[in-house]
Amino acid sequence: TITDCRAAARGELIIPDTIAGVPVTSIKGSTFWGCTSLTNITIPDGITSIGAAAFLRCSSLTSITIPDSVTSIERSAFAYCTSLTGITIPDSVTSIGDYAFYKCSSLTSITIPDNVISIGINVFRDCTSLTSITIGNGVTSIGIKAFANCTSLKSITLGNSITSIGGSAFAYCTSLPSITIPDSVPSIGDYAFYKCSSLTSITIPDN
Repeated sequence: TITDCRAAARGELIIPDTIAGVPVTSIKGSTFWGCTSLTNITIPDGITSIGAAAFLRCSSLTSITIPDSVTSIERSAFAYCTSLTGITIPDSVTSIGDYAFYKCSSLTSITIPDNVISIGINVFRDCTSLTSITIGNGVTSIGIKAFANCTSLKSITLGNSITSIGGSAFAYCTSLPSITIPDSVPSIGDYAFYKCSSLTSITIPDN
């Protein structure tokens, strides 16, 4: 398990796949918290989990490679990574914790793979450069304020397994022009589309 990093670390970081012959399988919570000069991180195959707040406030981080071995991205893992422009969540990931990408204000697009079951609370809140979102067909719930204040969001595709859209999930998405709610959704949470001032078209299913 990777447990710590010098706060002064700079530039590109390649996490090794073994240390002293022992396989590296996880990144402990808060390991890289506050490493504000890291710009690029490569995570090796074999890592299965990225701990809570693992890369919190890595404010110079522009790119990160997540391998197909990762199954969970825990709470606040990349929160406040304000220079991160893009990230690919591999198909192996089944859970994304609350606040995982909170205030990643340079993130422009995101695809949630089919194996993810739920999108937690505030996961992409205040990602103000996010323009498009594709949510996979395995996702059943979108948490409270999951995409709130994504003010540049213009396109969203909701998967056909969603049964719950949490309160304020898309509040203040002021650039969103239209939304189609899939047939699987029986209810929409309070304030889900509050202050979506560009919204001109909504399709709500019979359910």
